[in-house]
Amino acid sequence: MFADENVIKIKHEVLFQVAKHAFEGDLEEKRDFLPAEIIPGPTPQFRCCVYKEREIIRQRIRLVEGKAPGCTDDGNIVQVISSACEDCPISSYVVTDNCQNCLGKACINACRFGAISAGETRSKIDPNKCKECGLCAKSCPYNAIAHLKRPCKFACPVDAITYNENGISVIDEKKCIRCGLCIHKCPFGAIGSKTFIIDVINALKSDRPVYAMLAPATEGQFGEKITMESWRNAMKKIGFDDMVEVGLGGDMTTASEGDEWAAAYKEGKKKTTSCCPAFVNMVRKHFPELNDNVSTTVSPMCGVSRMIKAKYPDAYTVFIGPCISKKSEVADHKIQGNADAALTYSEIRAIMRAKGVELEPSENEYQESSVFGKRFGNSGGVTNAVLQYLKETDQEIEATIFKANGAAECKKGLLLMKSGRLPEDFIEGMICEGGCVGGPSSYEEQLKARNARDKLIDQADTRRITDNLKNYAMDSFSMHR
Repeated sequence: MFADENVIKIKHEVLFQVAKHAFEGDLEEKRDFLPAEIIPGPTPQFRCCVYKEREIIRQRIRLVEGKAPGCTDDGNIVQVISSACEDCPISSYVVTDNCQNCLGKACINACRFGAISAGETRSKIDPNKCKECGLCAKSCPYNAIAHLKRPCKFACPVDAITYNENGISVIDEKKCIRCGLCIHKCPFGAIGSKTFIIDVINALKSDRPVYAMLAPATEGQFGEKITMESWRNAMKKIGFDDMVEVGLGGDMTTASEGDEWAAAYKEGKKKTTSCCPAFVNMVRKHFPELNDNVSTTVSPMCGVSRMIKAKYPDAYTVFIGPCISKKSEVADHKIQGNADAALTYSEIRAIMRAKGVELEPSENEYQESSVFGKRFGNSGGVTNAVLQYLKETDQEIEATIFKANGAAECKKGLLLMKSGRLPEDFIEGMICEGGCVGGPSSYEEQLKARNARDKLIDQADTRRITDNLKNYAMDSFSMHR
């Protein structure tokens, strides 16, 4: 969505080739030859030489296979492709044309590492000596030294990205909340995420029942003619036994979390939502003292997965949406009965392309959730759904909610709660601005998709949350961790 078109083209080609050969059963045999097939040469397409381009492709293939791109794996779902990151400018501090080459040389005197020297027309910074302390920039009377944050570092809401001695970005696994915001901000495509593509394809080729679970944020992403029914038809053509819209899971989570909120309100205890795994990661890693304030209700993805597995114990469940952190929920959170895999739109479309399947316009007839469940993908959607459920169940409370829209607001709300100065009763935490519809792996930018999304959801029926849940065996599984 945000990355350069050339970067996206390469990513998609690698996803497709791996999916294609995984279906054909010859990936093990063909893997080592794919870089040369994708980058035939002899003229390089986007880097200094075809050999570097092929090394980048090789590392990308490893990510698609669910492996770390390099020799070591810290377990993080988000990884740096070092061969691609090498082309990013190393120095964070640069001398601009504002430099007057003054006699005072305050910048040189301020530097404790000998990284700055006088040039013919302006001072020069040696990136090999610079420690990025910033004293030179602070000392310059002309503000001639600029601090250039790399896009990945600038995008990270928890300061989890630094650089090593060679200028390669390093993600601190202990700080990273797996939001994926850095991935599409890198203009070199040097950060990616591991995928479950091979696992999903192996499941589709097995005798196990395999179910797709489509995120509520999907409606509108591909235009108003691509409905949930369009997706359901496509998933069945690929080989899935069926598809369930996760808006139903939104209704399930609403009911469980609504009961939690009502009980907590009576006890005077503040709570936070638990739907966004990146938000939960932020609490666990940066505000661990607030762990007990996080709702114990599982996410809509997990709720639908548990429902399916209660009926088909051997089922393999696959979440599809715009979210990177859902991969973390699968790989890191280890919640019993949760989805077995999570795919982004790019990844499922690579699988579709490998099988020769396309999304086709269909009538907007398939619906398994209330409008409130469908709106779970929007910032404020969880709050609106919970308040509606409390109204339906005669549990209305005079609660106030801090609707944290984006990582900065999430951090602000948690800081207030930690210090005991949060005036609101509850926090709805959404790391992506706009909610899941603004996810890092969205197909369409949310403002452009809004009109189509509104039209599709407006066509849905007006079923109540409580009435909808009566259609399902809610007593056959738990909605709590």
